[in-house]
Amino acid sequence: MLRRQVRDPDTFVARNIGNERMIQQVLQQADQVLRARFDVADAKELVFKLLKWVALWGLAYGPVMGSFSGMLGDRFWQVLYSSAKVPFLLLGTFLICLPSFFVLNTLFGVRSDFDRAVSALAASQAALTIVLCSLPPLTVVWYASFVNYSAAILFNGVMFAVASWSAQLLLRLLYLPLILQNRKHLLLLRIWLGLYIFVAIQLGWLLRPFIGQPGLPVQMFRDDAWGNAYVSIARHISDLFQR
Repeated sequence: MLRRQVRDPDTFVARNIGNERMIQQVLQQADQVLRARFDVADAKELVFKLLKWVALWGLAYGPVMGSFSGMLGDRFWQVLYSSAKVPFLLLGTFLICLPSFFVLNTLFGVRSDFDRAVSALAASQAALTIVLCSLPPLTVVWYASFVNYSAAILFNGVMFAVASWSAQLLLRLLYLPLILQNRKHLLLLRIWLGLYIFVAIQLGWLLRPFIGQPGLPVQMFRDDAWGNAYVSIARHISDLFQR
């Protein structure tokens, strides 16, 4: 392989240049999202582009999240499962909440602004995944330092909270023109945030395991998948402080 590249240096250089350009484009797109440098009024094309970025960037955090019990043997499947589940969680939560949000915008009399509102929401989703892409090194350090499964779950919850909080900063910036135009958008934004958090936590519970508990077989979904996420969160916090 290396000999072929040396024999054909032009092809080798062209491939490297192509890879560098692709990386630059990805970084430029991420920069545009984080700096809100796009036209929110161009709703349909922008929303589809942003959701595509959510699906792609969401793949970055999942493999590290699912590597708590290792990556060898059957545990490698957990890494693959988690890689697919993270973008599914983000996109699924967004799409589940969207119909209710559309109805609320209609009832509040601001349906004409719905395209701009959805563009802002999709941009915040993309920003969330970009921030998640920057957090795997911290997760690796945590996994290397602690072996407590409950602590690993809570740490990943904190990582998602950090990414979500960062995305809310962008969302508030993009929503500001709508709020200044009509104060009803401020109430709708708060309703969206509450609805999104509620659905995301419960959907995350249904999609578990994301991390993979040591000693249990690798599974795409738990046998007892249905249940209440909030009861489980309280139990994990209690277990953490009892040890």
